[in-house]
Amino acid sequence: MLHRFAILVAATTAVLILAGGLVTSTGSGLSVPDWPNTYGFFMFSFPLSKMVGGIRYEHTHRLIASTVGFLIVILAVWLWRAESRAWVRRLGYIALGAVITQGILGGITVLWYLPDPISIAHASLAQIVFCLTTTIALVTSPGWQRAYSVRASTPDDRVLRIVAMVTTAVVYVQIVIGAIMRHTDAGLAIPDFPLAFGHLIPPHWDAKIAVHFTHRIGALIVSLCVLATTGHVFSHHRRRPELVRPSTLLLFLLLTQITLGALTVLSGKHFIINSLHVVTGASVLVTALVMTLRAHRAQFVEHVSAGSREQDPAYTPHIRRAGPSATAVGFGETRRSSQSERRRLRPAKAGDHA
Repeated sequence: MLHRFAILVAATTAVLILAGGLVTSTGSGLSVPDWPNTYGFFMFSFPLSKMVGGIRYEHTHRLIASTVGFLIVILAVWLWRAESRAWVRRLGYIALGAVITQGILGGITVLWYLPDPISIAHASLAQIVFCLTTTIALVTSPGWQRAYSVRASTPDDRVLRIVAMVTTAVVYVQIVIGAIMRHTDAGLAIPDFPLAFGHLIPPHWDAKIAVHFTHRIGALIVSLCVLATTGHVFSHHRRRPELVRPSTLLLFLLLTQITLGALTVLSGKHFIINSLHVVTGASVLVTALVMTLRAHRAQFVEHVSAGSREQDPAYTPHIRRAGPSATAVGFGETRRSSQSERRRLRPAKAGDHA
């Protein structure tokens, strides 16, 4: 149940990113000028009849954000109560802190009238929240817990670990550059595609053109990194479905993202296409992250055989769960058993048969 709930939280976070993309793409960020209320109403009591125009996008974004925050609170508490791995519990605490910070940044964005640095930080932190919830969903999965194999050891490929990690980092940097481009209104600074003002390199420059062209160069670098990662998987790990599946998905998402990026420019930043471009970029990021974590799975174990938890220090139960009293009880039971065994094996005395 915990794993399924974590999947729900991650999926809801993706919906939140899509809703945030719609707010930015429609220019609805200040459609509701107060925060945390909505035109003086408590957020969840705002009349549906008044959700018109940009208010619909901004208020829906707030409702989804509140829902995600509530779900992450539940997830963090659930992990605290039920998860034996301390590092997984810490992921829940970090996700909770990140989503609270995200909400505060969202409020400041409205109250300070959309300052670019705060808006960019708000968009960038949303990606980190998505990464955290996806990571929790992954590490609570049955596949992760049995190290994806009951017959063979988890592959430890140093090259794959490095390439996948670099790919994930490059994708995140590219998303941040995209956020800068959106919030500085540089999305159409170069109005044609694939050329730039009819040239491979823009014939003239300003700050917005520089940001836009950097984003295009970043897309090329991301593509090369993704091809390097997936090519390595298909060449060396084609029999490992836990690596082949995200590789295949990553290639599909990359192709979709490039297409959406081109259509965003050619359509004059149509708000639906632009928003899909945002959430697909986030999907590329978390898919690369899943690939990276699975490539590092062997780092979480010393000896994995038949998926045994006892052989994996990551699953060693914490003594604090049992407590000193339980330890004492166990010791006492062992001591009594040993005494009984000694009495049974002790030679009988003559008086014992009287």
